[in-house]
Amino acid sequence: MIRRRRTPIWSTDSYGPLILLIAGTYVIGTTANHRWTVSLMLFAQVGTVWYALRVSRARTSLRAPAAVVLLLSLVAGSWNFFAHGSTLIGLTFFAGSLLYIVAPVAIVGDLGRRAHVDRELMLGALATYLMLGMAFAFAYRCIAAFQPGPFFGAQGDGTLADSLFYSFVTLTTTGYGDLVPAGNPGRTLGVLEALLGQLFLVTAVAKVVNVWRPRGWRDTFHSPGMGSAASGTTNVDPNLPSTEE
Repeated sequence: MIRRRRTPIWSTDSYGPLILLIAGTYVIGTTANHRWTVSLMLFAQVGTVWYALRVSRARTSLRAPAAVVLLLSLVAGSWNFFAHGSTLIGLTFFAGSLLYIVAPVAIVGDLGRRAHVDRELMLGALATYLMLGMAFAFAYRCIAAFQPGPFFGAQGDGTLADSLFYSFVTLTTTGYGDLVPAGNPGRTLGVLEALLGQLFLVTAVAKVVNVWRPRGWRDTFHSPGMGSAASGTTNVDPNLPSTEE
C-alpha cells in the first residue's frame, strides 16, 4: 500500500499559512477606521492573494489577469495612502473585492483536481469560503462610497467591521436582520451572496462525499455476498429457496 506524503500544515506548500494571512487581513479590516489602515489592508491582501495563487498552482490563463489585478491594487493602495476622497476609497475597496474573487477561482481549480479528501482540501475550502465573505464585504463598502444615500439606511454606511459582519451573516444565511441594505444594488448583491454561499456549501459537501472513501467502506462493498457496488449486482446463494412463483 502506497501512502501519500502529508504536507506539513505550516509548509509554504500548504493552505495553512493562507488561513493565517486571511485571518490577519480580517483583523486589520475590523480596525480599519483610517485611510492608511485601508491601504495597509489592501497591501496585506496583495500578499495573501499572491500566496494563494502560488500554493494553488494557478493555471497560466489565470496568472495574467491576476497580475493585472495585483498591480492595480498596489496602485490604488498607494494612491489612497496619500490622497483623499470617497471616490478613491471606493476604488480601493473595489480593488480589494477583485483580489478576493481572483484567488478563490485558483483555489477551487486546485481542489477540483484533488482525488482524495485530506487536510489540504478542507483548508483550501475554508480559505475560499472566507475570501468570498470578505470579497462581498469590500463590495458593500465600494457601493457605500459611490451611492448617494447611506448603505444601511438609518444606520448610515457603518464601518468596515459592520460590512464584514453583515457579509458573513448573509453568506451563511444566518440573517440576524440588525443590518439591512437600504436599497439596490446592495440588496441584490446580498441575495447573490446568499445564493453563492449555499451553492458553495452544497458543492463542497458533494466533492467530499464523492472522493471520501473510509477504509471500512471498501471492505463492506467487496465482502462476500455484497457483490459489486459499481455494477449494482449482488451475489446470491443458489441454495436459498426462490421467492418467485
